[in-house]
Amino acid sequence: MHASTVRALLVRGMLAGLIAGLFAFAVAYVAGEPSVNGAIAVEEAQAAQEAHAGHGEAAAGAEEEEEVVSRPVQSTFGLATGVLVYGVALGGISALVFSFALGRVGRFSPRATAALTAAAAFTTVYLVPFLKYPATPPAVGNPDTIGKRTTLFFLMILLSVLLAVAAVIVGRRLAPRLGNWNAALVAGAGYLVVTGLAFAVLPANDDAVKASFPAALLWEFRLASLGVQLVLWVVFGIVFGVLAQKALAARTAVGGAPAPVAAPVAD
Repeated sequence: MHASTVRALLVRGMLAGLIAGLFAFAVAYVAGEPSVNGAIAVEEAQAAQEAHAGHGEAAAGAEEEEEVVSRPVQSTFGLATGVLVYGVALGGISALVFSFALGRVGRFSPRATAALTAAAAFTTVYLVPFLKYPATPPAVGNPDTIGKRTTLFFLMILLSVLLAVAAVIVGRRLAPRLGNWNAALVAGAGYLVVTGLAFAVLPANDDAVKASFPAALLWEFRLASLGVQLVLWVVFGIVFGVLAQKALAARTAVGGAPAPVAAPVAD
């Protein structure tokens, strides 16, 4: 694929990521912020009880500290900035992955390839790590272990992505002998097995949530977190698929031939 085509797809991927980020921000604000506010209220109530009982000087001191950024700003401008930057960055990276995958994962149209890319990214980058280390509301876990918990989460992301890449490579090598469908099943099963072993070997975040934290509120927060990511990737897959299809069609019409891609292996 020509560099100019990849550049055009990169720009469209970032634009699609921005649009997807707007939708994700709406979901995060409507569905996620109430549970975040509830978690903060629980923590403030517990800190007040400890301070009143005389067993929490640190908690009382923290209560008296002024917030650097007010909560209304955090839940609106701060949240929007974070989600939009996240969407643009992932949109650009996904566009590059799409540029490499187009024509190499089967005889799929650009729209279908964009949908597959988004689904694979959601699964490997978020869903699988989320199943091992689910999201927790702010100020809920032990602050002394936040570094450990963050490291484990990103390690799980890295493992998931590397295992997914390995599964794709294995599937392509098995395709001439087994056919595309059977090779995909074998590679997918291998990914699940090795991921399951990683789940068993990696340590759990037992101290990520305090035992006294309300289970229903924690469940609401995690569902909202999952929903934000799902909306982000679904919208990105749809929008980028449309933009990529139009961009490639326009360049084919101007250049007289489609951009060269690897020939798919027949069943």
